[in-house]
Amino acid sequence: MPFEHPNPTIQAFGRRVEAAFTGEGSGHDWWHVWRVWRLARRIAEAEGAGLYLVELAALGHDVEDHKVGRPGGTLAAWLAEAGVDAATAEAVVAIARRVSFKGAGVLDAMPTLEGRVVQDADRLDAIGAIGIARAFAYGGARGRLLYDPSETPERHTSFEDYKKTNSSSLMHFYEKLFLLKDRLHTPTARALAEERHAFMEAFVRRFLAEWEGNA
Repeated sequence: MPFEHPNPTIQAFGRRVEAAFTGEGSGHDWWHVWRVWRLARRIAEAEGAGLYLVELAALGHDVEDHKVGRPGGTLAAWLAEAGVDAATAEAVVAIARRVSFKGAGVLDAMPTLEGRVVQDADRLDAIGAIGIARAFAYGGARGRLLYDPSETPERHTSFEDYKKTNSSSLMHFYEKLFLLKDRLHTPTARALAEERHAFMEAFVRRFLAEWEGNA
């Protein structure tokens, strides 16, 4: 069933994103966008953020992400096609440009509450059971190893270095996923992250035990 929303502008934009992201195989598909949108609404309502901006930014947060590869200007064009006013579209683009994790050693300040809500929602979808599944889906799509025992985690100090990394899927937990809980902004997201983070830790312990033949 196509994306439905009582606000026709949000519905039009959501359907545009849905059409473009359906079938994407790296873990950044439409259902990732949908889950982030759902989480962002939940966090926004709890934290008192502007829901209209949050919903649009959540739906559009990956449109120009480097992992997806669409050129700059695409997000603004899609927002305009859906009838989003210029000021709101500018705010959505500003949030989307800051959402992605850019390396363990890279500051990723988000100046607005609405942006912090969307970033938190995106990061929650990168941890827990869904986060584990997405990490290995992304690694498989990029031809990465499951694990290489000779690797050590890198603390990337620039976005360019982070984009070039080709470490194994398990190393991704140490270079990003285990770091996200402490980079969340809102009390609502931090509470949701506790169980998801613990689940990942238990998974990695079990993975390494099985790797060594000890479980």
